[in-house]
Amino acid sequence: MGTHTQRKPARKPKRPRVRPRARARKPRRRLVDYPRHGRLGLRRWLPSWRQWGAAVTLTIASLACLFALVYASVDIPDENAAARREANVYYWADGTQMVSTGDVNRQNVRLSEIPDAVENAVIAAENDTFYSDSGVSPTGLARAAVNMVRGQETQGGSTITQQYVKNTYLSQDQTVTRKVKEFVIALKVDRKKSKREILQGYLNTSWFGRGAYGIEAAAHAYYGIPARQLNPSQGAALAALLKGAEQYDPSASRANHRRSEARWKWILDRQVRAGLMKAEVRARFATYPEPHKESRTTSLSGQTGYLVDVANKYVKQHTALTDKDLARGGYKIHTTFDKEKVRRLKGAVERVLDRDIDPKKRPADKGVQVGAASVRPSDGAIVALYGGADATKHFTNNADTSGVPVGSAFKPFVLASALEHGLRTSAGRDTRWQPASAGSFYGDDGLLRESAAPDAVGGVSPDGSGSAHGSGSADGSTLADGSDSAHPTLRRALAKGGNATYVRLGKDVGLERVRRTAVASGLLEGSMARLDRSFPVGTSTPSAIRMAGAYSTFVNRGLRHDPYSVTKVVKDDEPVGGFERPGARRALDPDVADEAAGAMRGVGASALRRPVTAGRTGDQDRLRSAWFTATTGELSTAVTMFRTSPGKAQLMPMSGVGGARSQHGNVFPVRIWQDYVKGEG
Repeated sequence: MGTHTQRKPARKPKRPRVRPRARARKPRRRLVDYPRHGRLGLRRWLPSWRQWGAAVTLTIASLACLFALVYASVDIPDENAAARREANVYYWADGTQMVSTGDVNRQNVRLSEIPDAVENAVIAAENDTFYSDSGVSPTGLARAAVNMVRGQETQGGSTITQQYVKNTYLSQDQTVTRKVKEFVIALKVDRKKSKREILQGYLNTSWFGRGAYGIEAAAHAYYGIPARQLNPSQGAALAALLKGAEQYDPSASRANHRRSEARWKWILDRQVRAGLMKAEVRARFATYPEPHKESRTTSLSGQTGYLVDVANKYVKQHTALTDKDLARGGYKIHTTFDKEKVRRLKGAVERVLDRDIDPKKRPADKGVQVGAASVRPSDGAIVALYGGADATKHFTNNADTSGVPVGSAFKPFVLASALEHGLRTSAGRDTRWQPASAGSFYGDDGLLRESAAPDAVGGVSPDGSGSAHGSGSADGSTLADGSDSAHPTLRRALAKGGNATYVRLGKDVGLERVRRTAVASGLLEGSMARLDRSFPVGTSTPSAIRMAGAYSTFVNRGLRHDPYSVTKVVKDDEPVGGFERPGARRALDPDVADEAAGAMRGVGASALRRPVTAGRTGDQDRLRSAWFTATTGELSTAVTMFRTSPGKAQLMPMSGVGGARSQHGNVFPVRIWQDYVKGEG
């Protein structure tokens, strides 16, 4: 019997126990996912489009909030207080008023009195979207910010409304702060005023040059008519000035004229393109409307206009003020001019001209001009000047012009340079360095000799008609000092004639050294002539003011004081900086200055009972001018006479002026000086 064995089911193998994975921690959420999580390399640092959008939105919101804050905080200032035109007041040295200028240089007119063509010219030139814009130019503000970062001027891109705001409510400073204020105020003004009110205000406050603020004053200044009579061509020419009168006044220079004419054409053409003028009307204006020559107000007649001219130049040279700033007015300008000395100098010139110059009798007397200036040697103050017959008729200031050759009056600078540096002389192959003195003279061998005795030199007789220089006998016999008429000492050659001596002296000293001595003494480098053979005998063209100042250096023992005409400028009760007087500068060695001054004391005698240091042109000078410069220690005065002819740039010959015995007019500057200083203590 079989036995059944029951098998147990096979046991399944146990699976190994696997521990459950730990759950990864979720990263903590950041407010701004930047640098971006889960990105590698450059992508980690590139913002997402959401981040870009958020940044732009935040920036716009911030700027909007900032603008709202600025808009709310900036109010429209008082228009009348800021736009009021004031006069400039000039004072004599004693503090009394000399003249008040600028009172009539602005006349407000209604827009209805201004021709439509003039309005259209201004709009076409400055802001052709004027009637449709919001009064501002955002791109102009942005450009101002960029220019500020670059260190450039912030001006540019303003609308007519913005320019009106700048003229009427704000300063002329070119800063971003002022530009932002201009932008905000322009928005408010555009909402508060009508476009025609804004345009009227702009035309009445804009600067057109020639001292003219506003279209009415400009029409009179340039065309001698009221604004209502301006034609479209004249209106376009005046509109061109709004870009910058100093660059676009056509009478100022040829370059200005070219710029003005080109812009005039552009403005007329632009009006056609903008639909503001018909093409057939434009075709009628093919010729540029030449303005009148600049004229002056009657308050600047006589010598007053020349005094104001010199004072204004000095102010502009020593401050950041421009013609435009001065024309705006409100400045109190204290000058160095002495009322009595100005009166006496003018009288002396007029008496000599009336007595000795007769254009009806002598054709050679036509066109005679005189310029003169007096400087105080102790500090350089300009106390008097004569600029011409009348500043309202003869606009060139003869006292401050640089265009009249100075002739032998330049020789003292050659002598001073020789005394200071010595010279190289040649005798055959022998070249040597030699010191010089006022008593030196050239021998036949070309070398300097020292005189054996002091040489006496006479002077001009009191009437200026003769001289007694003691320069040697007529037969050329030798004098006691060893020199003779053919070999004069440097002192004698300075007093009378001696051009050949000084031509050689300048060459031996070195023309560049002579030039440096003259400039160091006070003459302007720009007035120096070419360094050629004739340079030592006066081809340079300094002004009378500079000659008077430079001669002061000799009596100041070599110390130089530059001429000045303004002591103080005040605006809104606050002094304007830039008028501190610099100290004296050493120009010459004291002994050199003393010896040169001593040599000059024989050049011109006078009615004064004290030493006079002087230099003059003489018979040998063939330049087209006559000069006399003299320094008493208390007063240094330069007088020049020359001839001009309308339309001719070159000076006319002086031969025959005042008659045959006038020595080419050389006697007249001496006579003027003697008449002028007659009352000096």
